[in-house]
Amino acid sequence: MAITDILSAKDIESALSSCQADGSFNYKSFFSTIGLPSKTPDQIKKVFAILDQDNNGFIEEEELHLFLKNFSSTARALTPAEVKDFLTAGDSDGDGKIGVEGKTFRHL
Repeated sequence: MAITDILSAKDIESALSSCQADGSFNYKSFFSTIGLPSKTPDQIKKVFAILDQDNNGFIEEEELHLFLKNFSSTARALTPAEVKDFLTAGDSDGDGKIGVEGKTFRHL
């Protein structure tokens, strides 16, 4: 399944263009722009599964570093500071990983 089966390519392009510069990524704005808050829980789980590159049920630091590349191979990598902020926001139990039920994906 491709991410564009769930999310609009136009919305993805718009979201990526808003965070091209290092330090400009904000997960809430990004998720809002791609339309994730309007998706059903099942659709959100499908998007999460695509982002979970190693299919272990969690998104870890290295996967967050390459987060934007899931949406376009030409997108930039997140900076270490952006990864830290994203992980801190989404890690609901302090284990260093984000689960689909974590704060980031549950409260868009």
